[in-house]
Amino acid sequence: MSSHVRASAENAVDHQHLLDLLLAEREGLLSVLDRVLALRGVARLIREAAGADTGFLGERGRPSDGDARGSAVIRWTAGTRTDALQDLTVSVGRGIGGRALALGRPVRVSDYVSAPTITHDYDERVRREALGAMIAVPVVDSGCTLAVAYAGLHGPGVFGDTAVDEVARVAAEAVPVLRLADAATSNVDGAVAAERRRMQASLHDSVGAMLFSIGAQVRDLRVDLPDNPLLTSRLGRIEADISAASLALRESLLSLSETGPERALPVELAEHCRSFEARTGVTCRFVQLGPVDPLDAERTAVLVGVVREGLLNAEKHADASTVVVSLAPADAGGVQLAVADDGRPEDAGTGTAGPGTGLGLPMLVARGARLGGRVSLVRDEDGGTTLRVHLPAAPASGQGQG
Repeated sequence: MSSHVRASAENAVDHQHLLDLLLAEREGLLSVLDRVLALRGVARLIREAAGADTGFLGERGRPSDGDARGSAVIRWTAGTRTDALQDLTVSVGRGIGGRALALGRPVRVSDYVSAPTITHDYDERVRREALGAMIAVPVVDSGCTLAVAYAGLHGPGVFGDTAVDEVARVAAEAVPVLRLADAATSNVDGAVAAERRRMQASLHDSVGAMLFSIGAQVRDLRVDLPDNPLLTSRLGRIEADISAASLALRESLLSLSETGPERALPVELAEHCRSFEARTGVTCRFVQLGPVDPLDAERTAVLVGVVREGLLNAEKHADASTVVVSLAPADAGGVQLAVADDGRPEDAGTGTAGPGTGLGLPMLVARGARLGGRVSLVRDEDGGTTLRVHLPAAPASGQGQG
């Protein structure tokens, strides 16, 4: 075995070990496709590795015109008492996380609000969470900083070298989760863009050409019948209607927000996420890990129904800041899908919710069971809800449902 193949195999084993740690608590059904749960799991590992009260992870954003060096946004937390740090944008060089980004190495303080080695742009947020001692470690892969891992104590204290090393270890092990999720998002974004281009070309070449032809014929009639005011007036109105239809077509080509039976399932699910985010202002991402075989209409309807129910639950009850819809292939041609939010519903608890939790859920549970699958609603111990469906592949022609 070559050294390259051996190294790749060893890396694969290490990555699988990390995923096993993150996902074992979910009956073996959770996989890395659940980005919310996976990265929240990283936050828990950070807290445990450092022996800290809190752990959280700030994802690195892309540089913008106003911030050429970029920033990090804290989205995934464990052990926090408040939401003071949720969605906090940390600029490079600012605070402990920004300093770690700027230096490219771990930074620690014994008391955040009095530390002379960092700026104090975020003191108000830190005071609300009552944090004292803190560590910030950049998550780096191939020279690119993907995130910042934080650990903190509620009050002053000291983090030793061992704690710093352990947080750095967890940060390094988090790289596959961050990279894999970003790659999946990029892949589905490419699929969505390709589908949009196909539909734009099809509509332009068919409906657009038809409207142009009708408009040309109406204009010819107006020229051929100049002495008929009544008919000329009616033709003018038809021409105005054609112009309005052409404008509507152009707007449709820009938005393409309506779904149809010819659209691929990932494209339709991604559009539901975009619509939810535009409607609520809550970050909503669609992630696909691996190709999914074409599904029959009934299975597709169940998956779309689960997404709609999950997004409706997040919108009405969850008070979520992030929602992730994830799709992945399952064994033997099956499919699994989850809608995971990080909200804290009023009746939050742990464990699996019963089928009566939402008005649409009992119907989805029954429809999934008819197809030999399972629909379940799970609440996470740190807050957040995951609506999950697993459907087996359709039986071969001539066989009955399992």
